[in-house]
Amino acid sequence: MADKVHFDLVTPDRLLISSEVEMVVVPGAEGDFGVLPGHTPLISTLRHGTIDVHEDGKVARRLYVGGGFAEVSEKGVTVLAEDAIDLKDLSRADLEKRIKDASEDVEDAKDDAPRMKAQAKLDHFKALLAALG
Repeated sequence: MADKVHFDLVTPDRLLISSEVEMVVVPGAEGDFGVLPGHTPLISTLRHGTIDVHEDGKVARRLYVGGGFAEVSEKGVTVLAEDAIDLKDLSRADLEKRIKDASEDVEDAKDDAPRMKAQAKLDHFKALLAALG
């Protein structure tokens, strides 16, 4: 399929996607990059952000990734993500509640270690909410 690129999205516990798509836009460490058929091979680290999967000239699926690596080869693009969540599975109301709870945990923390852990959770939930738009 010369007009498609093979895309695999893998997390430590599962294969989330393995399909032929028109284009994939990946949140590289140095900026987003799009992968079309025939893309030059490369390897990139990923930042926390959103992968956009394009089909029929539009974004068909959006997934939040929490870091990892992407490899583009003649076979396609493989993303090895530390964590990945399909944005269609997220609820704005649920994330807002989690942000509120995590903010309270940050404020209530008595020591640095629990505060840092709570802050990391808070940052994660805020990033997910931002990815929802």
